[in-house]
Amino acid sequence: MTVKMITNDLLQAIGRNTPDQIALRGTYISLTYAELNTAVSRQAEIWAAQSAASPTKHPTMALAVENHPAWIVLDLAAMACNTPLVPLPFFFSPAQWLHAMKNAGVSVLVTDQPQLFEPLLASNILTSSQFELAGKTLTQFALRNFDQVQLPHYTAKITYTSGTTGNPKGVCLSNENMLNVAKAIAAATEVSSADTHLSVLPLATLLENVAGVYATLLAGASCYLLPNHEIGLSGATGLDIKQLLTTLKLTQASTAIFTPELLHALVLCIEGGEDTSDYLRFLAVGGASVSPALLERATKLKIPVYEGYGLSECASVVALNVPLGNKIGTVGKPLPHIKVSFTHEQEIVVNGNAYLGYVGQEQAQQNAVHTGDIGELDKDGYLIITGRKKNIFITSFGRNVSPEWVERELKITPCIAQAALFGEAKPWNVAVIVPRPETTDEQVEDAIQTLNARLPDYARISRWVRADAPFSSQNQQLTSNGRNRRDVILQHYQNQINALYEGKSA
Repeated sequence: MTVKMITNDLLQAIGRNTPDQIALRGTYISLTYAELNTAVSRQAEIWAAQSAASPTKHPTMALAVENHPAWIVLDLAAMACNTPLVPLPFFFSPAQWLHAMKNAGVSVLVTDQPQLFEPLLASNILTSSQFELAGKTLTQFALRNFDQVQLPHYTAKITYTSGTTGNPKGVCLSNENMLNVAKAIAAATEVSSADTHLSVLPLATLLENVAGVYATLLAGASCYLLPNHEIGLSGATGLDIKQLLTTLKLTQASTAIFTPELLHALVLCIEGGEDTSDYLRFLAVGGASVSPALLERATKLKIPVYEGYGLSECASVVALNVPLGNKIGTVGKPLPHIKVSFTHEQEIVVNGNAYLGYVGQEQAQQNAVHTGDIGELDKDGYLIITGRKKNIFITSFGRNVSPEWVERELKITPCIAQAALFGEAKPWNVAVIVPRPETTDEQVEDAIQTLNARLPDYARISRWVRADAPFSSQNQQLTSNGRNRRDVILQHYQNQINALYEGKSA
């Protein structure tokens, strides 16, 4: 079969950017824009030839590679040869990898860690081969036995996002979806060829892939793509913040994207006496709600941090604060390619740039996304997020409580790592607390009382339970993107919580 090569604004930008400007840097490898353009074209041609000889009419490819320039070459080559790509995050479980590949009808897997996938896919591997790309050894598996899936027309990427329950859902996106966001981010953050972006989050994360790398390449700037251990990350939750800060300085990164937990660690590190990076000019933070108090602490330390908001169904970023328009307590103004409206329940609806549909979705997807988030626009047009619609609980006194708000404030205290708040149909609230190492119950209690003094009475924590283990994706108490799975946490601690309510009143 003949595969039609495509082009778009991103591929064209790579071809016309200054040829000898460094586009991608790794530990031992760098690619200029000319070298990147050549590598993408060659890999796309190889895959097109393989696809022409394959009985699979519409191949879908999975990619499981650690952050490295090769990841981007593979990503762009799939884009160029019109092959839908399924990025597989290493923070997924093997069961989630298998679900994603089956669900999307993957026929080819490319990975730099074949030892993780050979046992999982043993009966599904038709052939395997190795090749070198950008200084990295990769293994390509041709797969069988996964039923071919009819994807929405124009599907370029399928990003799997796990909600609070069940298997991750495959969000189908077009190149237009993703490049609308990348172009808007490049313009909003004023990225230029003088910038260097450090990819801290996994490239399999849509936010890093699109708002980090695509926006940088559109502007002719440079990306640093380093393995986790050089960044200071290990496993799902391991973090050496001093190593991350050192990497920011050594790479002279001017832009990066952090999660709230990474920002909190950076603030604590600098408050503890470390010097901030003189090169950093734009640190985006997103992926979860960020405490205004944390942002204010970061601002006092001269960390140039800007909160944003988005979701996979809108190809990542929807709204973003910027230097000329930064209002703490909001997630910024909506990007120009979308419009925001609200239901009568104040649920945020994003109009424009909607995803093509979920894998397996039969009904046509409308160009509007009901986000599940509750919020409002302030008088200046900044978007305020107040909580998740499905997570809001109502106390027995009829008060609505958004648990994310309280949990967010708990987690920026020095002694609390994680928290989950409960109080549905109860007269007062209980928190399940994961303390930081070597923290005493008295320290946790003091932190809670300090926070309670700032909270309205209906949102205060009256009792708390010490968790017997951190919330994690391994024990099913966190989603793959780090959000509490409340039903699982509640089920695990139900007896202890009930005992508090049955024992005595607040």
